[in-house]
Amino acid sequence: MERIDISVLMAVYKKDNPAFLRESLESIFTQTVEAGEVVLLEDGPLTEALYDVIKLYQSKYPALRVVAYSVNRGLGKTLNDGLQLCKYDIVARMDADDICKSNRFETEYKWLKKHEDYDVIGSWVDEFTKDKTQVRSIRKVPEQYEDIKKYARYRCPVNHPTVMYRKAAVQAVGGYLTEYFPEDYFLWLRMLKNGCKFHNIQQSLLWFRYSEETVAKRGGWSYACDEVRILVRMLKMGYIPFHIFCQSVVIRFTTRVMPLPIRQRLYNLIRKT
Repeated sequence: MERIDISVLMAVYKKDNPAFLRESLESIFTQTVEAGEVVLLEDGPLTEALYDVIKLYQSKYPALRVVAYSVNRGLGKTLNDGLQLCKYDIVARMDADDICKSNRFETEYKWLKKHEDYDVIGSWVDEFTKDKTQVRSIRKVPEQYEDIKKYARYRCPVNHPTVMYRKAAVQAVGGYLTEYFPEDYFLWLRMLKNGCKFHNIQQSLLWFRYSEETVAKRGGWSYACDEVRILVRMLKMGYIPFHIFCQSVVIRFTTRVMPLPIRQRLYNLIRKT
């Protein structure tokens, strides 16, 4: 099997499901190409079941590097520290409950190697609930750089678990800033503002595990206030004009504080369209 010079960056914490972690790791180690290293960050103490899964894959795959942190510090800070540990310039992100399609790394890596002037490559995702063969929706994002820049004014322009990026470009803008949530959206905005070029492959390269909790996490007063703070920063950065700022504040804040059943219906409607 061909070995490619990438680091896979992944974090796990105690509330993650051991069975889901096993599926995620299995999908990483059964790619059509072999990643140079897989950096798995333990964000605080884990359950025994999670440790058992990690030990199993450590024994099978020498490329798996496990880094343990004594306390849970949150995804953004953990990824920033993990990024420093990655020895390759090209880094593939992965979450502990999603599943890569077997050609994901090969497809993204070849695209980045062919397009040296691009910094971030992503793809669509197939969303599923229990069985990945039963796809409930496809989360699509625009393909071309100019379209991605425009799309980013309103919504996150890439699917974070599918992303492969150049480490130097991420570090050049300060990495994930943990005072803003969602950290990945604000990272992409800063990179785009810094002149980084993005591309999204127009096919699904990952199965994204969808649940009621997914929508629940993306709502409430705290989440709504975080989004408004990001919009304020976007306005100050000159990324959006004032009229889009006002429009986005009204739409996003209202959506985030809606009762969960209504927000759930709205989310499903957006996915269908």
